[in-house]
Amino acid sequence: MSKIQKALLAGAIAAALLAAGCSGEGADAGAGQEAPAVEAFAKGKPLQASFADSRLSGMKGVAENGRLRLLANDETGEIAVLDQASGEIWRSNPAEADADPLASGINKELLSSQLQLDFYNSFGQISSINSFTDSVKHKQLRMEKIDGGVSVTYQFGTAQKTAEDVPLRLSAKRMEELSAKLDNTGKRALKIAYTENKETAVFERNDDALNGLQLTRALQALETAGYTPELLEQDMAELGFTQEKAAPRVFQATVNYTLEEGSLLVHVPVGEIRFPAAYPVNTISVLSFFGAGSAREQGSIFVPDGSGSLIHFNNGKAKYPAYQQMVYGSDQTMERIEDDAREQPVRLPVFGLIKEKGAFLGIIEEGAAAAAVKADVSGRLNSYNNVYPSFYVINKGEVTLDANGQQRSLPKFQEAPMKSDFKVRYVFLSGEDASYEGMARYYRSYLLDGGALAKPAEAKAEDMPFYLQLVGSISKKKHLLGIPYEAQVPLTTFKQAEDIVERLQERRISSIRLKYDGWFNGGLDHKVPSSVSVDRAVGGAKGLESFAAFAKAKGIELYPAAALLVARTTKGFDESDDAARTLRAVPARVYPLDLALNRRDRTQEPSYVVSPRFAPSYAGTLADSLKDSGAGGVALTDLASQLNSDYRKRDQIDRTESERYSLDALQQFRERGLSMMGEGGNVYALPYLTDVTHAPMGDSSFKLEDEEIPFYQMVVRGSVRYAGRPFNLSSYTDDRLYVLRCIEYGAGVSFEWIYAPNSSVKDSDYHRLYAVNYGMWLDKAAAMYEEVNEALGPAGQSPIVGHEKLADGVYRTEYGSGLAVIVNYNAHPVQAEGRTIEARSYATGGGQA
Repeated sequence: MSKIQKALLAGAIAAALLAAGCSGEGADAGAGQEAPAVEAFAKGKPLQASFADSRLSGMKGVAENGRLRLLANDETGEIAVLDQASGEIWRSNPAEADADPLASGINKELLSSQLQLDFYNSFGQISSINSFTDSVKHKQLRMEKIDGGVSVTYQFGTAQKTAEDVPLRLSAKRMEELSAKLDNTGKRALKIAYTENKETAVFERNDDALNGLQLTRALQALETAGYTPELLEQDMAELGFTQEKAAPRVFQATVNYTLEEGSLLVHVPVGEIRFPAAYPVNTISVLSFFGAGSAREQGSIFVPDGSGSLIHFNNGKAKYPAYQQMVYGSDQTMERIEDDAREQPVRLPVFGLIKEKGAFLGIIEEGAAAAAVKADVSGRLNSYNNVYPSFYVINKGEVTLDANGQQRSLPKFQEAPMKSDFKVRYVFLSGEDASYEGMARYYRSYLLDGGALAKPAEAKAEDMPFYLQLVGSISKKKHLLGIPYEAQVPLTTFKQAEDIVERLQERRISSIRLKYDGWFNGGLDHKVPSSVSVDRAVGGAKGLESFAAFAKAKGIELYPAAALLVARTTKGFDESDDAARTLRAVPARVYPLDLALNRRDRTQEPSYVVSPRFAPSYAGTLADSLKDSGAGGVALTDLASQLNSDYRKRDQIDRTESERYSLDALQQFRERGLSMMGEGGNVYALPYLTDVTHAPMGDSSFKLEDEEIPFYQMVVRGSVRYAGRPFNLSSYTDDRLYVLRCIEYGAGVSFEWIYAPNSSVKDSDYHRLYAVNYGMWLDKAAAMYEEVNEALGPAGQSPIVGHEKLADGVYRTEYGSGLAVIVNYNAHPVQAEGRTIEARSYATGGGQA
């Protein structure tokens, strides 16, 4: 390609980039957020101390209440909380950070940082700055007292130019042009700044020489020679490199610390995260080393993976990846999901750290939908064990442009920052509460007091729930005279469902909670519920009314199921208007899974992610229909488990706003008096749900993790009934282990069935329904339910008040009724609490055993 062609290509790309609204100037990324000039930042007056503590040299007391004292250092930004109940001091940064024998360079400086910002340049490349390296060291920190605490504002970076402002490469011709405009001093400065590559005849920047006076002279030489951003663009196109446009990278962020009873509230206002439009902030990580445990300490990190998991301090697993998970799982408009996710999503926005003398629980109160929880152990980058939240501010996608047959991927940024502040409450626990059990008790009380969990009924013995999911009908390709057509194939009609229920009750299975899927708008992959029509294949509207009456007479809780956030078929759905948009400005698609390859099959028709704005109206339409049918409930297959954005241009809905749309939709069902069953059970949905299916029943088994715990169950039990995945479609190959997990975790038994033979799904898109004919499972289900019900029936729906590991594979669970259960997963008997627990068995005890 000639130089002229390259220049034309660069111009075409730049023009297309501007037309796409994703220019290197960051036009979409930082509106209203641009950082002020450096001169505008004022450090302010020194902080006046209200009290002092000899154990915290250099820190000034700024707030206190009956239990906690907050101290801060207005030179470094560090804070510390003294828990007067335990005597434990919780510091924002390790006291001995400078002496860490493992950390070096930027990793050592991060130990002294309170905030870290990751930001993009115009090419989508990411860089990091932190409050110590880029603010404190420049003395660009302002600390002011506020009611109940202190506010800290950081300015990151300066306007001073660096070696990155010097072009990365110059052609021989460009070097000759520039040198011709300089005196001998300027020519010498360029000669020192660049090294000629003899093979390519290109002058390459000599970074080792660009410091101090030599950097100043090189920058002056380029300015004198008239080197402009336009010339840089030409050189990048000709020589095939990318480089940020030379511009000051100055950022600001504020964090407020206040004491509230036994907790510290940390608040980062999104509106005060200021950044140049050309450098949008991707994430902000908050207090990465708060309370971090050293290599000499014993303790554990609590992470909210699935049901909950512990990472023990100094576990020697630094060779494995650090822990990182998005709260509430992935955003389907952001991720190109190619395989079936094996990890358990985070359902509760919490994290914590347990030491010998105390513990803290972190509760993400605002911005949870935009948060990720991260954790690591000592031995990788430093000598500390830490856990902290990181919040997304601006997300990035990519668009691909084609100019003169040449393709180039360019960044496309979210139009505006997240429309939620970020708040984290750190709760300090001592004594017996300094444990994951104490954390769960506190969080449960916190949710109950805030109305985010239903108040539990009086504990009493009652049958455990049995969760039965039936599939009504599916669509299947058939042929008539060689012509293909879509036919609706019934797998379980309403009448057949009645037969299954009666057979279950004959086997003494009680408290049946029946989720019936594939009953309206075209079966299992139904049309979106902008209107509702009960499928004739399963019995029609009259059949549903009759089935609802039957269920009521039999004491069965009926929950007809529906998806509101995914359009499983395009029939009645306009993807151009109604689908959520990705940052590439295309409708968000999810392709079906090929079970043999565990990959998405892009030869099949995709489902579409529905824009969250439609969820409330769909919910209202569906709720009215169900109320008229006599069904007393609804099963929500995605509304309680998924949160997706919509990046439609000039009408963006981010994840924090999406959560509000979901809450509005849940309210539609509540207003019609319908009971709600939901899959997954994200915490914001729990006040509305009576039951959770597909509840997390373990962690993701990340290699960094050491021990899975029933934290989720300890929080929700007594307010919400729950079960894990249906046994016959789960990863369990042994019903014994499934039963023991139900008993340990206080869960109901769950199955998914059809009435028709298994062969009915052959040659269809429903390969996951490979072993669901009810006849082959009836007796097994009855035996499993009988054992779980016998063990847990005395506890009823009382909460889990205690859980501990007694030995490898041996766990003790205590329920609020007084019942205690010891479960032995080992293939050999064990002794526990003076009793013999047989291999792969359990023993009960306590007041109501």
